[in-house]
Amino acid sequence: MREMKDNVINLFGNKIVPNTGVKYSELLEQFISPFVNEFRDVEYLEDIFEFAINAWNFGNMEVILPKGEFEKATGLIKEKDINVALLRKMIDYKATKFKEYEKFIVDYELKEVAAGEDPILSIVTQEKEAYIANMMDSLENEVTEDDFEENYINRSAIILKPQQPFVDWYFKLNPNDELDFEEDIKETNIYLVDDGIDDIEKWLKKKFDKFFMLELDEWCTNKKEWPQKRNYKMFKLWFRVEISEMIYDLEKKPILKSE
Repeated sequence: MREMKDNVINLFGNKIVPNTGVKYSELLEQFISPFVNEFRDVEYLEDIFEFAINAWNFGNMEVILPKGEFEKATGLIKEKDINVALLRKMIDYKATKFKEYEKFIVDYELKEVAAGEDPILSIVTQEKEAYIANMMDSLENEVTEDDFEENYINRSAIILKPQQPFVDWYFKLNPNDELDFEEDIKETNIYLVDDGIDDIEKWLKKKFDKFFMLELDEWCTNKKEWPQKRNYKMFKLWFRVEISEMIYDLEKKPILKSE
């Protein structure tokens, strides 16, 4: 997948999709298009879609929920985590320009195509009644201090261990860095993801490039030096992937994320 800064205008900027039918992949691309410049500094294509899908779903909720319930739902948004102003604009845009499209978006996939071509977006939707019911159940089950006892946590782990093609790529860029690299490469990264994913291997096949770019960026920040025609087959050659669906937390305090 090509770099976000070069891609985002090409992927959305010239597409005008008539508001006919219910092909939600096209609707989502049309929904994002007016805000494309706001995403110029976003590194990963997946982050744009996830942000836009959240805005779409909040826009649906704004139309169908009583004001108090909608404010309760949006009250979960933290300004330090996301661009609240942009999210608010996109929510309002959804509620006014796409009001008649009431289904919620619950998943998406970027399907690989021929090298040099934009990926194909496909969307999974859910009827509003089912989505709202699930959301309200989640709000009612808010976390309390009792949830911080020793126990399994609601995450699965993806562990990536660089293999020889990754090592060869790095040494080609840094031929005199052998000692430091061999020591540092032992420190593998662990990525925690939702434990509700039905098939993590299948999910990773859709999401692999974000993990690929995170690993590359850790060793080389110059994206021009990265392999440009990345695919899932290459990903599996460059990294040994280990998956654990049983994560046990021995601590009795909340997990904190560093800034």
